[in-house]
Amino acid sequence: MINKVVKNADVAIADIKDGQTLMLGGFGLCGIPENCINALVSKGVKELTCISNNAGVDDFGIGLMLKTRQVKKMISSYVGENAEFERQLLSGELEVELIPQGTLATRCMAAGYGMPAIFTPAGVGTEVAEGKEVRNFNGKEYLLEYAFDADFAIVKAWKGDASGNLIFRSTSRNFNPIMAMAGKITIAEVEELVEVGELDPDQIHTPGVFVHRIFQGEHYEKRIEQRTVRPKS
Repeated sequence: MINKVVKNADVAIADIKDGQTLMLGGFGLCGIPENCINALVSKGVKELTCISNNAGVDDFGIGLMLKTRQVKKMISSYVGENAEFERQLLSGELEVELIPQGTLATRCMAAGYGMPAIFTPAGVGTEVAEGKEVRNFNGKEYLLEYAFDADFAIVKAWKGDASGNLIFRSTSRNFNPIMAMAGKITIAEVEELVEVGELDPDQIHTPGVFVHRIFQGEHYEKRIEQRTVRPKS
């Protein structure tokens, strides 16, 4: 058995270098790798290309890396809720590639499956299709989209073991499992790290074969973007 446990986020991301491409799991502010993002901010690595469903908010998530100008290019499907992101985009300081959410997920999945590209109808006839190959299958047009090529995938799970097997909860299952498959090196931070054999095999979402490093995180805020409650009666 290979023990993939590292001490903390600083050790896990120590070999991430300027100019590399990172996948960062999560959906909105749910299930994002908070510890690794904080470690990347402290490390000061820059000129990064970040692939993530969204760009966090101004003071949390990837928004922290945008504030310190560590991100050169953002590849996302949703970028609202972040004033600094908007400012950098409009001023031309940040390169942005907006992708339909299903296409983003499928390009991650293709990378994990070892497929070089996929064809999808999403975006045909829109700005998304500019400069891309369009092919007709059975009378319907499809865009050629390439699988992502990420140096690292950084994900956050609820539970994991020393072999890297992961269990996600609720909304955090959205992008984390497919990104965990897709990076050349996958780093997982977990809320609870257990011994091998403690996880129910039927509950595992990501097998340890995809994970290279794992550690137990701490001080999770688990923010949501907007809280809506009923008025008091």
